[in-house]
Amino acid sequence: MATSTYNLIASQVVGSGGASSITFSSIPGTYTDLKVVYSTRTSDSATDKGMFVQFNGDTTSSYTYKFLRGNGSAAGSGGTTTTLLYFGNFPGGGSTASTFGNGEFYIPNYTSGNYKSVSADSVSENNATAAWDTLVAGLWSKTNAITSILLYPEGGNFVQYSTFYLYGINNS
Repeated sequence: MATSTYNLIASQVVGSGGASSITFSSIPGTYTDLKVVYSTRTSDSATDKGMFVQFNGDTTSSYTYKFLRGNGSAAGSGGTTTTLLYFGNFPGGGSTASTFGNGEFYIPNYTSGNYKSVSADSVSENNATAAWDTLVAGLWSKTNAITSILLYPEGGNFVQYSTFYLYGINNS
């Protein structure tokens, strides 16, 4: 049976001024897979907002995703090809105070010469009936190794105490 070893590459905790984006750069090519784990909230006044990612500064229409989301009483799905990769929602300023959404996304074979697949799971928790769980399957249609990851909210800034962790995974 194969085993996996997780190694923390980098972490970021948002300070008192908030942050408009989070960047992980100079990602080493020494692992087989990458995983980002986060707990965050946005300053935007909405109940929840989307989170997006771009790899290696690529702003071309090379990202495709499909999503499925539900909250226990409703469900939705969709997808598109666009200039960024959506990977779920998280609470905004209109949700219950001090609640943070949690999620993670996984990138297998991030250094391969093939297109890069991404899977994500996130929860936009707001202590109300409108909390959503979102699953996303994505594809970055580039063959470059991923060396940087830019994360940003659909609106507002990431608030203080938002956390982001980047792990490198060795599979053997």
